[in-house]
Amino acid sequence: MGFFRLGNSQNQYLGIWYKKISVKTIVWVANREIPLINLSGVLMIIDLGILAFINGTGTVIWSVNVTGSTQNPIGQFMDTGNLVVKDANDKSEHFLWQSFDYPCDTHLPGMKLGKNFEVGLERHLSSWKSIDDLARGEYTYLLDPQGYPQCILKNGSVELFRTGPWNGLRFSGRPNLKPNPYYTYGLVYSEEEVYYHCELINPVVSRYGVSYEGIVKRLLWVDQTQKWDTYLTAPTDNCDNYRLCGPNGSCNIGNSSACGCLSKFVPRNETEWGNGDYSKGCVRRTPLDCHSGEGFLKSSWPQLEEDKEDYSHLSSLNSNTYAWPSFSLYILKKKGWRKREGRTKLQHGHAYYKETKNEDLDLPLFHLATITKATDNFAIDNKIREGGFGLVYMGMLEGGLEIFVKLLSRNSQQGVDEFKNEVICIAKLQHRNLVKLLGYCIQGEERSLIYEYMLNNTLDSFIFDQSKKLLLDWPKCFHIINGIARGLLYLHQDSRFRIIHRDLKGSNILLNHEMNPKISDFGLARIFGGNETIANTKRVVRKLGYMSPEYAIEALFSVKSDVFSFGVIVLEVVSGK
Repeated sequence: MGFFRLGNSQNQYLGIWYKKISVKTIVWVANREIPLINLSGVLMIIDLGILAFINGTGTVIWSVNVTGSTQNPIGQFMDTGNLVVKDANDKSEHFLWQSFDYPCDTHLPGMKLGKNFEVGLERHLSSWKSIDDLARGEYTYLLDPQGYPQCILKNGSVELFRTGPWNGLRFSGRPNLKPNPYYTYGLVYSEEEVYYHCELINPVVSRYGVSYEGIVKRLLWVDQTQKWDTYLTAPTDNCDNYRLCGPNGSCNIGNSSACGCLSKFVPRNETEWGNGDYSKGCVRRTPLDCHSGEGFLKSSWPQLEEDKEDYSHLSSLNSNTYAWPSFSLYILKKKGWRKREGRTKLQHGHAYYKETKNEDLDLPLFHLATITKATDNFAIDNKIREGGFGLVYMGMLEGGLEIFVKLLSRNSQQGVDEFKNEVICIAKLQHRNLVKLLGYCIQGEERSLIYEYMLNNTLDSFIFDQSKKLLLDWPKCFHIINGIARGLLYLHQDSRFRIIHRDLKGSNILLNHEMNPKISDFGLARIFGGNETIANTKRVVRKLGYMSPEYAIEALFSVKSDVFSFGVIVLEVVSGK
């Protein structure tokens, strides 16, 4: 932190920048509206704990608005880049004032982008005016807390870009925002506040912000090239521009004219549309007649526009009516459409049809065509691993959600009963150390399970790989062991049903992007009644090295069987053998 000038400008500012990065990168400025010009200045604590920036003539040109009071105030500059005012005796994270509450054009890890309803504090980004004028520019980037929160880029009061609403995993209009090895992210929504945040995965240096050109960028520092590389941008292309094609319009950047109309819709003004003005959008070719018995027409488009009035007849969308990019929208059409039994579910930006009537399998049923497309026709490059049960592929759904597809071979050791057992077991389980089942597929003799994507694959792929196992220091190993234990404790004691896994081994422990372990493959699992402690099975299908003696010899299993297997995994993690 210190005083600086940019370029040939005579404007002098008090700001914060990276110390160990060769390119001077300013991330926060105190006096951005009132720079010093050919004058000296000093930063100091004045009466009542107020931090102030005073110029050479004694005039206060910037000061903080401290909430609360203290008899022993100090100003402290944190390693995170946060400048704070606090009580010298207070060791907590309670600050009387902090610069993280008043960001400029840059969002740093640990900052909150959003609103605190209790104190009325809104934290948003605002661009510089130019490359060397750091006053507030034309562009702001903020989190809109209404409905399902989403981020909005504005030029003054004009909306330029929206991320799409938060869907629990990411902003739905940003399919490229996904788990990665550089940073984690999330949205916090409570009665007190709502905010987006991100944290770095060491030793990466990354930031994002809004430029004076009106572009939101996520940047990564690369030591080898000694420069910032762009990781993500928004808007990404012309179709990201807000309401570009107007109400009931669709946008496809691959077409010569990006804007088009939904099926059964036509431009509202043909002349303006032909001249490249798409702002008035599209209208129905034939007016609705709700007494004639309409049906629904499936329409899949790369990107749809928001419209609060013209979509009001779609009961599946709420009053704010947001249309997610790359998902299947069912549009009301004229009668003659044959009805089907079942119901639809919107899952991660795509509608899947649930045809089964078996209430035990209360999960989305994926069509084979959907997972075939997601895995690029089960391309060899997407194959992760294989075993006695079949193959595991990685894939991506149309909405951008990455998945694992467990494709069971026809002569698999896991039969129909085991398949159903795995679906039922996992559907009833919710724990951070158990893999999440997103859905399943049954079509002819083909059976598949669709899981959440795990960036780092299986545990044994790390501990038995000569290069990867070097990444597992003891804290990481202990973290993995602890996570597996927590997952087992949940299965054995804390879940609604006592579940014995019976197939615990390194290849059935998946690791996510943060190296958090998740127990998977419940095909051989058994649900115990409340009073059961031990059971017998006619079928023992396991790797002998992980099996307890009573299970291998007498086919008797209990919670102790899983604990034995867990002990073997611990030995493997510790020894790497």
